[in-house]
Amino acid sequence: MFNYAHPEVLVETQWLAEQLDKPNVCLIEGGINPETYNNGHIPSAIFWNVFTELMLPDDRANFDPAFIEKLLGRSGITNNSTVIVYGEHPAIGAALFWLLKVLGHQDVRVLNGDRQKWIAEGGLLTTELPRVAPTQYSVQTVDADLRVMYENVRQAMERKDCVLIDVRTSQEYSGEWFNIKPPVGDERTGHIPGAIHIPYELTLKEDGTFKSVQELQALYNSKGITADKEAIAYCAVGGRSAHTCFVLKYLLGYPRVRNYYGSWNEWSRFQKCTD
Repeated sequence: MFNYAHPEVLVETQWLAEQLDKPNVCLIEGGINPETYNNGHIPSAIFWNVFTELMLPDDRANFDPAFIEKLLGRSGITNNSTVIVYGEHPAIGAALFWLLKVLGHQDVRVLNGDRQKWIAEGGLLTTELPRVAPTQYSVQTVDADLRVMYENVRQAMERKDCVLIDVRTSQEYSGEWFNIKPPVGDERTGHIPGAIHIPYELTLKEDGTFKSVQELQALYNSKGITADKEAIAYCAVGGRSAHTCFVLKYLLGYPRVRNYYGSWNEWSRFQKCTD
């Protein structure tokens, strides 16, 4: 599979179709609009609403182990489950992957091409809700190295061995938009000083699958983002940047990759925003 550094974290649509009836495989569809799921989803997939179930009121991801234990338990996931994640939006699968990795789940995989490719290939969809037997899930070890906090980002700005990557749209980076829309009230726009702009979508082909290693390396190397540097990615609330972190760490094998989960939602409230 394009000689990715960790090909085991990706699954193809054909493989998934052959695994749907396996009891240890748990399929999660992440989304924003439940109607998309209700109108047709991959058989056995459980729906997680990204905003109402996974985010706190301040638009931060919920990393509370007790919350995750309850969420995974009611989703029928055990500590030994193979969890396959995908979404209605290209960034959601990788964002769910990153969240579960931070909270220590061992076997998490992303559906390459997400919902888009499954449907394009004529994959089976159903409106039937899966029957789930609740489990007792236990968070083992939280991997704090996968995420970075506000103070760490401030310190990283002064380091030559670290690069900040803004993965948002060009309108957000330039200051025209605040989180994919024009600013309202006291919402501040712009980008973190020195941040390199590489929209996360540039890592994907037209069918939604990831580009080859050679293409991805050319994309990042052309901007000075190389494996010898620490890479910190951010977006608006940490979801799209988790997608970029997935690419850098698991597909390209960069050793030092972290996601700024506070992202622009936090930074814009505390700092001057443009170069």
